[in-house]
Amino acid sequence: MATNVQVEKNNNESSANVIRRFQKRVQNSGIVRRLRDNRYYKRIKSENVRRSARLKKLVKKTEYERLYKLGKTPETPTRR
Repeated sequence: MATNVQVEKNNNESSANVIRRFQKRVQNSGIVRRLRDNRYYKRIKSENVRRSARLKKLVKKTEYERLYKLGKTPETPTRR
């Protein structure tokens, strides 16, 4: 869905004015808005992927809690 925007220079028109008209046309066509909307688009993950991620997280959490009770938790280095 490409939208082409075209502006032609009139006889007594400065190039700055042509650029200004072009920018207005691009802005009114919605091209910039669509690009900005798509910039941070994040695809929705499927239910199976989300379920497996939750299960992995739960397994890691229970393993950490078990090691914590035994006093064998790995030391994490401090960050500055």
